Amino acid sequence: KPSYKLDQMGIKLNDVVVDYGCGPGRYLTQACKLVGSNGKVYAVDIQDSALRCATKLRWRKKLDNLQPLKASGYFAPIQEDKADVIYLLNVLLKVDKPNELLNEVHRIVKPNGQLILNGRGKSSGMTKTLVDKNKRWSLVKQEEDLLFLKPLFKQTST
Repeated sequence: KPSYKLDQMGIKLNDVVVDYGCGPGRYLTQACKLVGSNGKVYAVDIQDSALRCATKLRWRKKLDNLQPLKASGYFAPIQEDKADVIYLLNVLLKVDKPNELLNEVHRIVKPNGQLILNGRGKSSGMTKTLVDKNKRWSLVKQEEDLLFLKPLFKQTST
């Protein structure tokens, strides 16, 4: 059962959402419902087993707006400035090069988009330290153990 409620993450109808490090896909069904048929959910993972789970979910629940994608290193095959919301749940503190991962999600988030990270207790402080070191993100708010970040240094088209 998902431990986070995606509807508290500001995901809206027609959004493009990236579940980066989707694992077994426990948030994918919820995300697909929130964005609706004209939205898109990218399930990104480096593990083939995770992508198999996402693909099975897509067919079993007829989630036509779900697209599993294999990450190569930290690179996700998604064009830049594409995502309204990216969430990394239980991912950032597990990777070898968190800075590279934060750079990659910065590449694919829209200038007015947001990144959501989680961390309880000590891991919250560690997560904030990694984000501060990266210098590409600004903390908007913290709700319980979720950090809501907006990207810095991205040009918004007028």
